[in-house]
Amino acid sequence: MLNRLTQFFERHLQTDGAEETLSFSQKQLAAAALLMEVAAVDRVFEDAEFEEFKRIVANVYNIADDEIEELCELARDKQDQATSLFQFTQLINDHCSNEEKFTLVKSMWQIALADGDLDKYEEHLIRRVAELIYLSHTDFLVARNAAREQSGTS
Repeated sequence: MLNRLTQFFERHLQTDGAEETLSFSQKQLAAAALLMEVAAVDRVFEDAEFEEFKRIVANVYNIADDEIEELCELARDKQDQATSLFQFTQLINDHCSNEEKFTLVKSMWQIALADGDLDKYEEHLIRRVAELIYLSHTDFLVARNAAREQSGTS
C-alpha cells in the first residue's frame, strides 16, 4: 500500500531542486498520505473512515476531488508492500509548523475513531507519526482528546 502511495505522492511532491520549501499543495499531499495510511493500516477499509478521510482532506487540507478519488482507489487496493513513512514524516517535520503538525495528528485520530473502533495498529501508527514529527506528548494527548470529543467516543 505505502509503495503505491509513495508513487502517487512522488508525482505530486516533486520540487525543482532550487526550491527549499514545499508548496502549500505539496505539504497537504504529504499530510494526506499519512491520513490515508491510518484508514488502511488495520486492513479493514471501513466506509466511515473513508468518508472522514474525504471530509478532512477536502475541508482541512483543500485536496482536489480527483486527487481524493485516486487516493481512495489506492487505499482499496490491498497491496502488502511495506515502505517507510519516513519520507512523508520528514517533509512534515521539515516544512510544517507545530500547529500544522497538531492538526495532522488530530485528523489522524478523527479518521481512526470514525468507525467507532480504535484498532491497535491505528493507535500505534498515530503514536509513531507523532514521534517522528516531534509533536510533544502533551499535544499528542490534546489532539487525541479533541478528536474523541468531536467523535463522541471516550
